[in-house]
Amino acid sequence: MIRGEEKKEKARISVITISREPGSGGNILAERIAHKLGYDLFYQKVIHNMAESTGISVRLLKTLDEKGVSVLEDWISSLVDKRHLWPDQYLQHLMKIIVTIGKHGNAVIVGRGANFVLPPEKSLRVRVIAPLETRIRNVSKKFGISAEEARPRVIKTESDRRAFVRKYFNDDIRNPLNYDLVVNTGKLSIANAVNTIEGALN
Repeated sequence: MIRGEEKKEKARISVITISREPGSGGNILAERIAHKLGYDLFYQKVIHNMAESTGISVRLLKTLDEKGVSVLEDWISSLVDKRHLWPDQYLQHLMKIIVTIGKHGNAVIVGRGANFVLPPEKSLRVRVIAPLETRIRNVSKKFGISAEEARPRVIKTESDRRAFVRKYFNDDIRNPLNYDLVVNTGKLSIANAVNTIEGALN
């Protein structure tokens, strides 16, 4: 009985959300941890495109049974009330898609405010950060541009992500209390960060 309870407890969290500062290596980290754990990886762009398509949203909901749909709707309703949200069609689809992915489990979700959508006890919420100059160097190297060109790109992307979370979730993406684990890739290598996340998950 105890062994069964331990197994159930261990299987309880099988979703990792990754929020990242631009240039911090969050995408690479998400890819590595998903590969290591054998999880499905959902990038920000994929989630965004799914949320914009009513057809995809409906098809995804059909993968849940009646009880799952009821739980999903109850959770979203409570989330809207708790955060005082005024969800437009995009946000409604976005929340349904993220919660459905969360219900299926074994997933790493990058961006789109997933950590604000999923129940905290059902996911490991990770924030990936790094010093600004480190992030500028990373972006400069990745895109083959100068540091002077990389700086405004990093700052604009960071500003856009803050604005997205503020608009849709009435919260601050930088608030550490919105996460279970904050990883600084300016101090940790990607490999060590992956191990840290895996350790936290277990």
